[in-house]
Amino acid sequence: MAGDWRTMSAGALGQGIGAGRIDPVDLTAAFLDAIMAHPAAERIYARLTRARALAEAEAARARAKTGHRLGPLDGVPISWKDLFDTAGVATEAGSALLAGRVPDRDAEVLANATAAGLICLGKTHMTELAFSGLGLNPVTATPPNVHDPDAAPGGSSSGAATSVAFGLAAGGIGSDTGGSVRVPAVWNDLVGLKTGARRLSLTGVVPLCPKFDTVGPLTHNVDDAALLLAALEGGKPADLTGATLKGARLMVLDTVALDDIREAPRAGFEHALDRLAQAGATILRGDIPEVAEAIGLSGVLFATEAYGTWAATIEAAPGKMYPEILKRFRGGRDHSGADYVAAWQRLGRLRAAYAAATAGFDAVLVPTCPILPPKVEALMADPGFFVAENLMTLRNTRIGNLMGLAVLTLPTGVPSTGVSLMGPPMSEERLLRLGAAAEAALA
Repeated sequence: MAGDWRTMSAGALGQGIGAGRIDPVDLTAAFLDAIMAHPAAERIYARLTRARALAEAEAARARAKTGHRLGPLDGVPISWKDLFDTAGVATEAGSALLAGRVPDRDAEVLANATAAGLICLGKTHMTELAFSGLGLNPVTATPPNVHDPDAAPGGSSSGAATSVAFGLAAGGIGSDTGGSVRVPAVWNDLVGLKTGARRLSLTGVVPLCPKFDTVGPLTHNVDDAALLLAALEGGKPADLTGATLKGARLMVLDTVALDDIREAPRAGFEHALDRLAQAGATILRGDIPEVAEAIGLSGVLFATEAYGTWAATIEAAPGKMYPEILKRFRGGRDHSGADYVAAWQRLGRLRAAYAAATAGFDAVLVPTCPILPPKVEALMADPGFFVAENLMTLRNTRIGNLMGLAVLTLPTGVPSTGVSLMGPPMSEERLLRLGAAAEAALA
């Protein structure tokens, strides 16, 4: 039975605990044992929180026995990207620059999840300071892709995704600044939710670009994403019952998102469009020129804020960083404060135009990633290839961050390809209902 638990959704595990079929201590021990036995464990988990996990599981067991569970996921074990503060346990954000950094309190979202009864298994590996979409990290560890151990896992929430994909956590919590939840989700055939800016607390989260940083879950299905969203903010899960695509109006974004897309991602996306249409959705196509202009502002917006956030720490010991990530950060020092302010003001106008152009649609559709995961060896051997593949990896996901959207990515059925449903800020519940119906259509 323990082996079956590792392939079950978080929601199903929670139901099993509530029905008395699953003991939270046995469940947590099964995940911890599986992690310790897995050949790639040290490439996925930066460190385990064994003592904490077992203590939390004991408390969950006691609550289950007395019928006083804290929520639908009380007793379910999940993983946390290594930029969420954990009291008394190192939180190093995948960087040698932060080695030995031990916070004295949990991040607010972790505290909320704990209050909902979730079990903290440990901290997962990630790209250095979260500034790459490939998931490559020669400084700490690069997790394996679930389909190909030699391919990039996607980042920056690489370990969060692979912990779920390899059955070493029932769900993973990551962050998304330019695609860092969605890319590893799609490359490992998971569901990934990028929440809108400020939907979830960033208190106690190691920053990259605070104006763009968001928190989101990586899960086996849409229902789990809804359950984890509620736990992270201390709220009530979206009601997904009766979700349907009948009558839904969906726009395929033709601007930029389909340019130079490679064969497998295109095939997965077209397959998804066909299934969504068969399920009753009306699918139209649209050009939004403001998207292309916004993408052109990416360098001044992301790199400048990232470098401004980390310049002092980086320049005190630049030799501790992987050179390609160091170059990405230093790209932000070439822009003036005037450039940065003007770019944000322009982005505000572009966001308003995007909102007007999409107001008549329930969601906007794009291929989550226009490429398949490249080989790690090739990325390491050729800096130019690393830069080009990283830019392509994040091109489509970055649209959601630039426009300040909520975005849900789903597997298409073609391995390592995904379809993203993009909605306005604070529309996560509506997006999850659409996503549940789309997931059923794609199954």
